[in-house]
Amino acid sequence: MANWWWTTDRWFLASFLVLMVLGVVLSFAASPAVAERIGLDQFHFVTRQVMFMIPALFALLAVSFLDDRGIRRLALLMLAGSLVLMIAALFFGVEVKGSRRWIYLAGVSIQPSEYLKPAFVVISAWLFAENGKQAGIPGNLFAMMLLMIVLALLVAQPDLGQTMLVTGTWAAMFFLAGISWLWIVLLGVVGVGGAFLAYLSFPHVAGRIDRFLTGEGDTFQVDMGREAIIRGGWFGQGPGEGTVKRILPDSHTDFVFSVAAEEFGVLACIAIVALFGFVVMRGLRFAEREEDDFTRFAVAGLTMQFGFQALINMGVNLQLLPAKGMTLPFISYGGSSLVAMAIGMGMVLALTRKRPARRGRFFFTDMKPTFAPAP
Repeated sequence: MANWWWTTDRWFLASFLVLMVLGVVLSFAASPAVAERIGLDQFHFVTRQVMFMIPALFALLAVSFLDDRGIRRLALLMLAGSLVLMIAALFFGVEVKGSRRWIYLAGVSIQPSEYLKPAFVVISAWLFAENGKQAGIPGNLFAMMLLMIVLALLVAQPDLGQTMLVTGTWAAMFFLAGISWLWIVLLGVVGVGGAFLAYLSFPHVAGRIDRFLTGEGDTFQVDMGREAIIRGGWFGQGPGEGTVKRILPDSHTDFVFSVAAEEFGVLACIAIVALFGFVVMRGLRFAEREEDDFTRFAVAGLTMQFGFQALINMGVNLQLLPAKGMTLPFISYGGSSLVAMAIGMGMVLALTRKRPARRGRFFFTDMKPTFAPAP
């Protein structure tokens, strides 16, 4: 424990814990109205959010004790399990709003794609790193094949929001791995073509994009989210004093950022944005200085995925992006999202722990490390 405490990046750890606490606070603000509207106990979602925090905290801390090899093994197991469960969800899963993303195991609803995301990033990082180390291993090709498998399952659900998130994170990691400009152009063309094909193939995607561009049609939820932000002003209406949140259907999940603005003000939202930005920038700064390719790609990928997801959620709340079912990391209600995000950020804590090989960046050069090297 002492070794873990002195080698863990406590700025990362503090940021994640603050975001979890904010999730509980905003659950008190956003979820009672939703619970009453659907006939549940007023604090039903609050209670469940606190219950979800227990395994999430355990996962965050437990994963942070692993070494690089342990992270890769955990990611491989998570990836295999998530892929199997995503296939099972297509046949036996619960259909919600036309999508089959959830499956019940032992009476618990699980969204396998949430657990897939951090595992996919770590395995992709390992493949990119191996491609650079050993010319005989086509790591980039295997990473592309893995991406195609994951995208096929996400589109089959369908879950276009997660598809965009996974693709964007993978492309950013590929860029860090030294992709040529020819590949950049080729992948850009494929990405634009895929977006256009999704627009033509999925009516709900076309409807959301059309409503975003024209403002016509059923825009009630995004309009109410914007209204909540406007009514909050700089300092908010005060805890429990929000009114727009009472008629906002997904105020505890997709639009919790709007509730934060209505009750605590725009200044509070700026602080939340700054906290997410701090995590991303600290992760990228570590990746820039790291010499090991796998660690560099994995930390950069996990923190960028964390930032992209937050950016998409907040962009929808601010009407800067078309509506998507994307949670705000650590803050929105949702057990699978919270626990899976905790595992992903536990991986970041594990990979950024100070090691003797890296001591030149963390200690004076004439000092000897006082902790044992990772196995």
